[in-house]
Amino acid sequence: MRRKDPFFYYGGKLLSFLFSVFLLSLAAFYVARLAPGDPLVSYYGDRAEKMTVQERAQAESRLGLDQPIHVQYVRWLENALRGDFGISYKYKTDVRSVISARLPNTLLLGGVGFLLIFAGALALGAVCAWHEGTRLDRFLCRAGTIVSCIPEFWLALVLILVFAVRLRWLPSSGAYAIGGGGFIDRAVHLILPLTVTVAGHLWYYAYMIRNKLLEEVRADYVLLAKSIGLSRRAVLFRHCLRGVLPAYLSLMAISVPHILGGTYIVEMVFSYPGIGTLSYESARYQDYNLLMLLCIMSGGLVILCNILAQIVSERIDPRMRSEEPPEVTG
Repeated sequence: MRRKDPFFYYGGKLLSFLFSVFLLSLAAFYVARLAPGDPLVSYYGDRAEKMTVQERAQAESRLGLDQPIHVQYVRWLENALRGDFGISYKYKTDVRSVISARLPNTLLLGGVGFLLIFAGALALGAVCAWHEGTRLDRFLCRAGTIVSCIPEFWLALVLILVFAVRLRWLPSSGAYAIGGGGFIDRAVHLILPLTVTVAGHLWYYAYMIRNKLLEEVRADYVLLAKSIGLSRRAVLFRHCLRGVLPAYLSLMAISVPHILGGTYIVEMVFSYPGIGTLSYESARYQDYNLLMLLCIMSGGLVILCNILAQIVSERIDPRMRSEEPPEVTG
């Protein structure tokens, strides 16, 4: 069997990514334009309702909304390829500036939450697999299942009621206090959003890792390792963990849309100034240019992570490597 040439392999992945992003932009553009609502209200505010027919036509022409949808898309695509994504109707400034001001907050919340989720999931899954069938395993399984079934928005409201309203220990919203922004201030504002983000996803992935480890424990090579005198600890942490590594890395990449969606919900509940709240605002006010760039960024990240997961899995696990079928002669 001959392995595929790296140039064609990675080139195919790149073309697949670009084509997927193109289809995403096309779908997002048409859905946004056909959705009910008036984008002029986003740009002009209450003045849009008082405009005459002639003034409305001039406003639509100024914003490029008077052309057919396919013409609008071609014009947007041409500008986007040059790095010009237009201005935000709501904020009256370049959409990249609007997003760059919010993006660090989402990267901080989502990034720290992502690391805590998968570090905790690996540790929790290993503990459950090590103590399989014991009271500790049963307790963790039941407690994790209960917590993971709690809706994130409901858990967020309960935490706000208890720790922000009743006890007044933690802030209920925002990424930092007015005039603040230091490390301690940001860390305090992250506690409640991070708690909800981690609690909503931790056990889901921990349970998957636990099951993967138990599958490896029951594999034939593990029985052979035990027969030659290796301890259960050595088998589990040296061999079984290595065996689930490809699945673990793939799971991390594939989980991005799941965790990203949860982060957006948490941001809206806690009024956290990130990409999630910005996405909601852009959809609500028909801020087309801002909505398009946010869709491209979010969707492109999801597509990229799925492609990277496939590449990593194929490189780590020889059984998953793409190979050409053998030539048949005769």
